[in-house]
Amino acid sequence: MFTFALAGLLAGSFLNSLIDRFPRGESIFAIRSRCDSCGEPVRIAHLIPIFGSILARRHSRTCGARFPIRHLAVEIGTALLFAVIWLRFPGSLETMLVAFFSSLLIVFLVIDLERGTILDRVSHPAIAVALLFGLWISGRTALEMLAGGTIAFGALLTFKLLFRSRKGMGVAKLAAFIGLALGYPTVWVALLLTLALGGLIYGARLLAQRMDRKDPIALGPFLAVGAIGAMLFGELFMSWGASGIGQIVKLLSF
Repeated sequence: MFTFALAGLLAGSFLNSLIDRFPRGESIFAIRSRCDSCGEPVRIAHLIPIFGSILARRHSRTCGARFPIRHLAVEIGTALLFAVIWLRFPGSLETMLVAFFSSLLIVFLVIDLERGTILDRVSHPAIAVALLFGLWISGRTALEMLAGGTIAFGALLTFKLLFRSRKGMGVAKLAAFIGLALGYPTVWVALLLTLALGGLIYGARLLAQRMDRKDPIALGPFLAVGAIGAMLFGELFMSWGASGIGQIVKLLSF
């Protein structure tokens, strides 16, 4: 588990690079990361997970700009997530698949939180990868995957139309990726977790008067968290016949 958590720490550093580069339209194969403020290449030593932030004292040595705390949060969060994945699916191909899909979801989550958008250059390859590797490794049938993708895409497209969301099709494409990755009926768990988490946060912010009813709802982060929860514990939720989610999934899965 420790080794896999360490791999998660390294993966988190790479994910930070993707999160920085994708919105700028940069190649993921660029050798060096750059400071967002001055554009100067970041020193190799400062790219080391966790320790790089400590060495740099969270400041660029060139212009003095502070590095986002997000870098550290993504690295530690990914390491912890990989540890949980190993405990849940120890030493199997499914371990690697869940870790890979979870990493993609972290990229979606953070970019949407920071930029308020879901990029096609991330969602399109993710959908293709879900189709290819999902069929090869997960053991799901093509029908289960396509049903999951169709249900998730349709649900989020309906939400977009009903609430007249000003955002593009990004959230529906993210949902399609999640549905393909999870398959049917696990996709229902992800959607129900998204609904529960989104409703809880949205309701709390309304009560605290931190947002207005007319403010747009960013579903991307809730979808990503719900999907990770479903990937890790979807079978448990569905097996808990007495639980609310378990009962609802059974009804929806007819």
